[in-house]
Amino acid sequence: MKIKILNFIATLVLAIIFSFFLPWWSAMLAAFITAVVFSLKRAAVFFTPFLAVFIFWACYSFLLANGNDFILAKKIAILLPLGGSPYLLILVTGIVGGLAAGVAGIFGKQCLALVKK
Repeated sequence: MKIKILNFIATLVLAIIFSFFLPWWSAMLAAFITAVVFSLKRAAVFFTPFLAVFIFWACYSFLLANGNDFILAKKIAILLPLGGSPYLLILVTGIVGGLAAGVAGIFGKQCLALVKK
């Protein structure tokens, strides 16, 4: 249990730090690095980075959208089949980021297994 929390915190912190210097895929890089450093087992390899990046991207997109009273988020939510709901767009944004980080975590675990052999 302790390693999962450590992986979660490390993924969250690295994703935040990398987001200052790198493009959107920096969250996947953070998940990959933490999966190599903190080896998790089974479903935790996917769900721990998923949850960390989901929370980060959802909170960050909420803060960005809240800064302009959700004007751009409403317009994008109209373009997508979301019924014009900016909050649903924020949820979808978090899910997309979480899925990308979860897959990167699995990839990191598989690369670690490949190197250990």
